[in-house]
Amino acid sequence: MSDAEELVALLAQLPDAELAAVVEAATDGKAGLAALHAVAQSLAATLGHAPDVIDVTPDTLPVEGYPQSGAVPASGQVGVGPVVTGIPVPPAGIPTGPSIGGYTSGGVPTFESVRDKVEQRYGTSQGMGELDRQTSVGRSVEEQWDARAKAARERLEQIRKSVHGNDSE
Repeated sequence: MSDAEELVALLAQLPDAELAAVVEAATDGKAGLAALHAVAQSLAATLGHAPDVIDVTPDTLPVEGYPQSGAVPASGQVGVGPVVTGIPVPPAGIPTGPSIGGYTSGGVPTFESVRDKVEQRYGTSQGMGELDRQTSVGRSVEEQWDARAKAARERLEQIRKSVHGNDSE
């Protein structure tokens, strides 16, 4: 069983609300997945697992000459109040190593992901070359290349003969 299959199996065991929260957190800030993020966000809110938002106000000292807006309750201060639980922590058993997504936790691509990309591009280029040779235009270009290569070999042979002919004199 591959890492992706294990991850899918573990995600399938999550309740709907937690799965929507995981998808929402995983797609946050990814422009290509903005639509999926919006859907996951609305599902998480609908299923009752919307992230908790805490009103945070800075702890500032009053400045003379500026009117004060009133006392700020202690529960709104940084470091006081409930812990934010908006970002779910994956349950035990879900791999968090460098194999997820092909990047390490520092954002560096893994050797395996780079090798896979190179192999995929090489295979694509080989396939395109084979398809190109099967078309009439591709065969025509190949025939032109072969004719030029033959002409170049013949010209090189003429040059060699003329150089060798001058050496003997």
